[in-house]
Amino acid sequence: MDNRAIGFMDSGVGGLTVVREALRQLPLESVCFIGDQARLPYGPRSSEEVRRFSEQMAAFLLKKNIKMLVIACNTATSAALEDLKEKLPIPVVGVISPGSRAALKVSRNRRIGVIGTEGTIKSGAYERAILSKDSSVEVFSLACPKFVPLVESNEYDSPIAKKVVAETLQYFENKHVDTLVLGCTHYPLLRPIIQDVMGGQVTLIDSGAETIGTVSALLDYFDIAKDASGDRTKNHYFTTASPKSFNQIASQWLEINVTADKTKIDQLKLEVK
Repeated sequence: MDNRAIGFMDSGVGGLTVVREALRQLPLESVCFIGDQARLPYGPRSSEEVRRFSEQMAAFLLKKNIKMLVIACNTATSAALEDLKEKLPIPVVGVISPGSRAALKVSRNRRIGVIGTEGTIKSGAYERAILSKDSSVEVFSLACPKFVPLVESNEYDSPIAKKVVAETLQYFENKHVDTLVLGCTHYPLLRPIIQDVMGGQVTLIDSGAETIGTVSALLDYFDIAKDASGDRTKNHYFTTASPKSFNQIASQWLEINVTADKTKIDQLKLEVK
């Protein structure tokens, strides 16, 4: 048994969708989260930049004595997962493989859509992951660069969000997909709008939520799950930008009162370029 926290890192607040699922599925576990809001979005950046930023966040979380690292960001997963798995002395989990497996499991007509940031879509990581498991599947990928700013500006349920999502997803109008992978951890905050645009016949896959199943299995495999008799769960949240902005969105999405006396929200000083 291991009472240390599980580390989560993301380019901004989107990774909180993964944390929310962790809090629900693994209530005994502690969370240590960092969102690099000062340098988002990661999507348009080069893979080298994203890899460097990811290494900085991982190093920060290691200093917090985490027992496992969850890369709660699809762009960072595609750019840095293999590198961090090789370098870090703890288990490292990404969000792409679990999301791909879930999509294959539910798709009936073998036509799967994937939406993500420019970096994730350009990397082809989802397409490779899906086709490596079933080469007969048709994958339709679409970069949605306007989605992350909607979430980070807390406009994810606004009229402008509905307009942007509807216009962007017109790409799928004649693709006849029956499954759509939300290939960015920010996108579940737009889920009701995305579902409305795609229609009830399309199953949406939340890669972040699917990832927690993998986390749970690894906790058992490495025998590092938290002991039920351990200390009361303490969760810590960090952001590289405004704690006030982060606190507002975190409180809404996690449906808890994220304040300094219950969870720690510090402003992390990283080199911002």
